Parts: sequence; C-alpha cells; structure tokens
Amino acid sequence: MNRMKFELLAGFGATIVITCLAYLQAFTSENMWLMAPFGATAVLVFGVPDSPLARAKNVIFGHLITTAVGLVFLYFFGVTPITLGVATGLGIFSMLITKTTHPPAGANPMLVMMTHQTWFFLINPVLVGAVSIVVVAHLYNRLRKISLLNTK
Repeated sequence: MNRMKFELLAGFGATIVITCLAYLQAFTSENMWLMAPFGATAVLVFGVPDSPLARAKNVIFGHLITTAVGLVFLYFFGVTPITLGVATGLGIFSMLITKTTHPPAGANPMLVMMTHQTWFFLINPVLVGAVSIVVVAHLYNRLRKISLLNTK
C-alpha cells in the first residue's frame, strides 16, 4: 500500500508543478514558462527523488549547460543535421564532465535550435522553470517523507 501511495503522490507532485508553470504561461502569454523536457524532469524529481540525476545541482545546471550549448550552436553555427548532432553530443559531454548529468536536459540543444530561441530562453523558461521545479519538489518530497513516516 505504501508503494502505491508513493507513486500516487509522485504523480500529484508533478501535477502541481507543471500546472503552476502552465498557468503562468497562460496568464503571461509573452513569456514561456514550460518546455517539454520539464515533464521528464518531473519524473525524476518526484518519482526517484533520491537519484543522483534528480539532485538540484543536476537539474538546474544540466538544463542551463545544455541550453547554453544549443544557443551557442544556433547563433554561431546555424541549424543543420550536423550541428544538431554535435550540439547534443557536446551538451551531454558537458553535463558528464561537470558532473551535472540530468537526462531530460539532453533534449535542450535540439529544442533550442529547432525552435530558434533567443538568449532570454536561458533565463525563462530554463532557469526559472528548473529552479521552480527543484524548490517545489524539495518541499513536496520533504512533506511526503514526513507523511509516509507518520502513517502505519
């Protein structure tokens, strides 16, 4: 029973944070608050919160590093099949070398390049969204642990 409760609460935590970011996006149409990799981030931070891949450092810096790589390639090398591949590979290499591996962030160079984002994308949605997810997940997971420990 506790395992099913954990899984249900993990899904509920993801629901909360993605819904909040979606509402922010809906009410501020000029700002982007969501990106698809955040859904995969939610799987890690709520579903396997003790994983090294779900650490705050990995979530935030993994997303920032790979987004920056995508932006550099977009603005300095353009978008071609080769630059898409090299940017993705370099983003993964950069996360691994900095010990900030976060698998959902591996999609960021492609996302940035294929949608022709601006440098502001690095701040919003990437930094704001990643920090929001980390903060909500941290608080939520602490409450969840307390709740699970107190139930018999």
